[in-house]
Amino acid sequence: MAAAWERERPGTPVSSIRILTPIWQLAKMFGDDRRRVLARAGVDAATLDLLSVLRRSGPPYTLSTRELGQRSLVTAGAVSQRVARAEQEGLVTRGPARGRTRTVLVTLTPAGHDLVEATVDQVLHRDDELVAGLTPDQQAQLTDLLENLLTDVQRRLGDDWIGHVGQQ
Repeated sequence: MAAAWERERPGTPVSSIRILTPIWQLAKMFGDDRRRVLARAGVDAATLDLLSVLRRSGPPYTLSTRELGQRSLVTAGAVSQRVARAEQEGLVTRGPARGRTRTVLVTLTPAGHDLVEATVDQVLHRDDELVAGLTPDQQAQLTDLLENLLTDVQRRLGDDWIGHVGQQ
């Protein structure tokens, strides 16, 4: 692709194609594989994200809907839909915070805890399989390079909110 653009439009910068095209291809492949793993586990990505955020918060596995939105990088409306669906499935409960009438707290139930534990293991084992073609040193190097690229792109775009992914 880059060679074709170089041939057809000499002088057009094409070096980014050699970086971004594989990233886009990998993102698609990883996303498709993740959906298959989750389908076999009987959970959708949005529900797993909600349960995972609660599980990573530590005991008592309770967060406000505002905190869930910030940690999941989704809108308040999306949080509300996710919580309602998970509550219907018995995976979370929600209720008011003491002394804060407008704050809704969401708590992971034992069923939600069990589901996230089983599913996260499946997802992370599969992710390990998918990157196993790289040595541990190569994985560490790629992690550093991607972190540097992400930080720089966020700075250039003035968009630092995405940096929270995976940090909580």
